[in-house]
Amino acid sequence: MKKIVLTFFIIAGFISCNNVDDSIEIIENNYLIFGHFYGECVGEGCIETYKLTNEKLFEDITDDYSGQNLEFVELENDLFLEVNDLVDFFPNQLLDETETIIGCPDCADGGGLFIQYLDNEDIMVWRIDQNKNNVPTYLHDFMDKVNEKIQIINN
Repeated sequence: MKKIVLTFFIIAGFISCNNVDDSIEIIENNYLIFGHFYGECVGEGCIETYKLTNEKLFEDITDDYSGQNLEFVELENDLFLEVNDLVDFFPNQLLDETETIIGCPDCADGGGLFIQYLDNEDIMVWRIDQNKNNVPTYLHDFMDKVNEKIQIINN
């Protein structure tokens, strides 16, 4: 009997571990907005913000440092195909983050990342310091991917 119970718990544990989804979903009305901002900067590349849906990629044309007044235009499908996997790198730990400002974004003129995620009707927004010494390590790979995708779009 002990072997049967132990086998049950091992199988149940294995199944539950394999059913864990480690990425967010972008379906129907959900989206991921990502971008960077630099206050002490001159030029078009200082503020770049993009909106990723399940089918399209959009660019904000207002370049609003606050991230409050966004107006998007659709970009080419080729760019969407190059960046649509960004959601695979989104750390689920960020969804549990109690702070909306992580580190001190752009305090030392190092810039920051702007991240917004709509999941059903819940909008979550974060501003993340670009200096990895000021943010939790679970964000480092995602930060690299966000910056990489911004660079791909702008080349």
